[in-house]
Amino acid sequence: MAHISVMRDRCVELLAPVVALSDRPVIVDATLGLGGHTEALLTSFPTLTVIGIDRDAIAIARATERLAQFGERFKSAHVVFDEISSVVASFGFSQINGALFDLGVSSMQLDEAERGFSYSQDAPLDMRMDTSCGITAAEILNTYEPGKLVQILRTYGEEKFATRIVENIVKARSKSPLNSTAHLAALVKESIPAATRRTGGNPAKRTFQALRIEANDELGAISRALPQALNLLLVHGRLVVMSFQSLEDRIVKEIFTEASTSKSPRNLPVELPEFAAKFSLIFRSSQTPSERELAENPRSASVRLRAIERVAA
Repeated sequence: MAHISVMRDRCVELLAPVVALSDRPVIVDATLGLGGHTEALLTSFPTLTVIGIDRDAIAIARATERLAQFGERFKSAHVVFDEISSVVASFGFSQINGALFDLGVSSMQLDEAERGFSYSQDAPLDMRMDTSCGITAAEILNTYEPGKLVQILRTYGEEKFATRIVENIVKARSKSPLNSTAHLAALVKESIPAATRRTGGNPAKRTFQALRIEANDELGAISRALPQALNLLLVHGRLVVMSFQSLEDRIVKEIFTEASTSKSPRNLPVELPEFAAKFSLIFRSSQTPSERELAENPRSASVRLRAIERVAA
């Protein structure tokens, strides 16, 4: 499947005003992937430098090749995006004009069966975004206590049948280790009542999502990274975030709400400057893709885009 960057034009539009804030504008693409958003930004703004961050070494390599034409205007770092502050400092910058986060698993990771992210193709149960370190989905399934597995499936997958699924996982792993995505997908399907299986897409989706989030500490990384990104912004700098499932979006919404809410005591007749919010939402709630984009790129269906601007130092 050809790679199409989700809401690319809208992201460029939202970040366009920040380029004029300084002579050497810098935007961080915290989820570089194959470099589609970065390519659009660098093409649109000739004075811009983009720092691309990705924990996936394969993504870094492919994006670097794609973006070679931009020379020193593109810089990359192979780290988790919760290291954004140290990455920006390492390239000699103290503040940034903007940042973009495109959360969740990338199209490339889904499309390459051997990575183990997809329940529709058989592969080893890996699911690590950085295959050089961390715990695999197989290790989680085969070594975690049943109670912890149930908690992961309920919390990260919002799976109603977590207990039944884990009971069958424990039975299966007592005979031989679980190492195959196809085996796990079939096991999940058998664990869910037939009537439920007939609606809501592949029944393994929620379990695979939960294991992926656990293996990569995705929600923890988001919670650590977004406050850093906000602190790095120049006045009138912007942070744009795209989420693809409710757990991600909830964290983004909470952090944005907290940052854009005044801390002045409610009974005071005037706003105290020292308690005024330093950030303002660019639009209320979240935005979704256009009908045209949905037709061209079905994977954009679940995206929710939020954006915030720094309004005070």
